[in-house]
Amino acid sequence: MKPQIAKRVPPIPQPDDRATDKGSAAYDARFRRLIVSHAWANLPEAVRQRFSKRIEGERVAIYPGVIRAARCSRIGRALAQLCRIVGAPLPLGCDCGVPAAVSVSEDRDGGGQCWTRVYGRRRGFPQVIHSAKRFAGPTGLEEHIGCGIGMALRVKAIANGLEFRSDHYFVEALGYRLRFPRWLEPGVTVVQHRDEGEGGFVFSLALIHPWLGELVYQEGAFRDA
Repeated sequence: MKPQIAKRVPPIPQPDDRATDKGSAAYDARFRRLIVSHAWANLPEAVRQRFSKRIEGERVAIYPGVIRAARCSRIGRALAQLCRIVGAPLPLGCDCGVPAAVSVSEDRDGGGQCWTRVYGRRRGFPQVIHSAKRFAGPTGLEEHIGCGIGMALRVKAIANGLEFRSDHYFVEALGYRLRFPRWLEPGVTVVQHRDEGEGGFVFSLALIHPWLGELVYQEGAFRDA
């Protein structure tokens, strides 16, 4: 199968209702628009608040927590090390019981959100992972990790939370987008946000290859700051 080359996909046009929807200057409806109305309405109130919080300018949302589960196959560990050349988007270790934090700020270049994840390690400095979520592309949401590499995400409501699942991976260069063929993809990335009540939630990341099985899994327990 030959790689698919296409012109860069522009953001989906949509009105800027971040300051007007729900009659609140702190409301952002862009995640809500990716989910059917009844599914969004059935989510826990805390989840709806976290994903409709308007983050602009100097505003930063911070969620402290701890890593409570982590595992990695040999191939997954090698892949994580290889990905360091594009910004180390995968966890490099499997330490549990170490501190972690997630911060969300404005992505002024892409009009979305910058997500910064800090994972403590028993030895050495914490690992810092940067990515940008942008409301663009054929699925309405993309995650960019740097060096022009990203993945299109599909979002759906699950029990007590949201799931972000990769639809395909791509690289952008010189105004063009090259979509990775399926055989070259590292697997399906599945990120879940599950509310646990009383201001707490679980953030998990899994990378699952269709032939090799689970390559990487990490789960952290976080709370509203």
